[in-house]
Amino acid sequence: MGATRSGVRRGWTGRTASPAGCLTALGAVPSAANAARGSGVTGTVLAQGSSDKPLRIKPPKGSTDVIVRTITVAPGGSTGWHHHPGQLIAVVKSGTLTRTLADCSVETTPAGTTFIEPAGHEHRHIGRNLGSEPVVLYVTYLLPAGAPLSVDEDAPAGCGNVTAE
Repeated sequence: MGATRSGVRRGWTGRTASPAGCLTALGAVPSAANAARGSGVTGTVLAQGSSDKPLRIKPPKGSTDVIVRTITVAPGGSTGWHHHPGQLIAVVKSGTLTRTLADCSVETTPAGTTFIEPAGHEHRHIGRNLGSEPVVLYVTYLLPAGAPLSVDEDAPAGCGNVTAE
């Protein structure tokens, strides 16, 4: 029995339903086989990746801009040191991305894998293509409304030998 916002109860009259009554009611529910088929809809998988770690999503508080981009990093290319004001989810479509993180650790992410970059200055990083083929990324940004995609940063102390070149 449920209550409405006015406090007046509606629904059951206080009796309990019998198992037979429940089964009869379930028989009246249309099955998936009777569902209407869709038409005129197509979809294309742009990239697919797997993660061997749990992916924890933390959208910004308040209004959120969701932006989807394709990013290509040429062989020998680099993103430069930067951070993101919001979290992003990336899938590596092709190539291998090498990222140096704020603690100077290095993560290598090959095609067919995915990663999350957390938001904030403390998560600055640089992405580089050390391979011979372009790195293609499909990236979904979850940004505070109106925020830039990224903010340029200086290399953290101790990571100075990792540059954009």
